[in-house]
Amino acid sequence: MTGTAINVAAVLAGGGIGTFVGGRLPERTRRTAMHAIGIVTLLVGAQSFLEFDNVLVPLVSVIAGLVVGEALGMDAAIRRFGDSLERRFSKGGSPVSRAFVTTSLLFCVGPLTVLGSLQDGISGDYELLALKSALDFVAALSFASVLGWGVLLSAGSVLVVQGGLTLAGALFGSFMDEPMVLAMTSTGGVLLFGLGLAILEIKEIRVANMLPALLFAPLLVAAAPLWPF
Repeated sequence: MTGTAINVAAVLAGGGIGTFVGGRLPERTRRTAMHAIGIVTLLVGAQSFLEFDNVLVPLVSVIAGLVVGEALGMDAAIRRFGDSLERRFSKGGSPVSRAFVTTSLLFCVGPLTVLGSLQDGISGDYELLALKSALDFVAALSFASVLGWGVLLSAGSVLVVQGGLTLAGALFGSFMDEPMVLAMTSTGGVLLFGLGLAILEIKEIRVANMLPALLFAPLLVAAAPLWPF
């Protein structure tokens, strides 16, 4: 769990600094920073998608995950949680819900989250999560300067998601081979691309409803020998 602890600390540090200096930055600068993050998110999503050579796996995974996510109302549930935090803690000056939802997805869906957490759980090597922590520090600082202190709440999401994946890696890592992990990475790239579109305000996509796709991807790869073609 060392890598996850470092990552949580990085998000809190970056979010804290961003919240402190955010009000001192011109609106134009903050919007430009948000656009830059959106563009990078799109590029990382596209790069991750290309990690797996069979596009049918992420496609089917996303569709199946979306069906499950829509049925469970995951996106709406996360937003309600963020809204409840905003009503409880915010005095109207901070878009807590948007900050929490956006940064939680950004920090928890990426390929480094999956690969780094599993690697940390399987071998205790947290090199990838250390790299992710550096990236998340910059992203948290930038987001907090625009959206405010709600970014700090995403540290809890990082702790739960990455901690869970690290534990899963320790318990079940021996059952997942490289193609299964790459399939998860590729599917996560689709979700990241959708998140990038939302950050750029090009299209609002309920990315959280697609999260179950990350479970379907390795299962499809594992079941590949049973396919009739």
